[in-house]
Amino acid sequence: MVSMETSGASSQQISGLESHLGFWLRRVSNAVSGAFSRALQEEQTSVAEWVLLRELFERGQSAPGELAEISGLTRGAVSKIIDKLEAKGWIQANSKEGDRRFRLLSLTRGGRRNLPVLAKVADTNDARFFDCLDQAERDALRKLLTKVAAHNRIHDVPTE
Repeated sequence: MVSMETSGASSQQISGLESHLGFWLRRVSNAVSGAFSRALQEEQTSVAEWVLLRELFERGQSAPGELAEISGLTRGAVSKIIDKLEAKGWIQANSKEGDRRFRLLSLTRGGRRNLPVLAKVADTNDARFFDCLDQAERDALRKLLTKVAAHNRIHDVPTE
């Protein structure tokens, strides 16, 4: 804490920037997510595209509205990402019989082929930043961050 004297005001305690956990979380998060984003760009993919591909892999099939809800993105943003992934040939949309407006999305063969490449980018990025921690420390950090996210009801999947 630093004491600050203002003109005519009483002495006020100002905490140091580096005393805030949020400062350290932001510093690390910016570095980790920035490096990940740049590495994905080398694969002509965005973080948001990676997130949707990973969710489709996990679910097998999903409707665009479900992907929007899971990711915390707007339906419009998800629609644009879907268009990009379809243009790359990584996902396909199948209409529900009798209702052309309802679409179920799934990975194509090309999407399934590229997913391990992108997963390796994610794994390499994590290793770059967190290999300085042993497994117990990584587990403890994950547990603490999960606890903070749950307490603050933070559920959106980070896409930027």
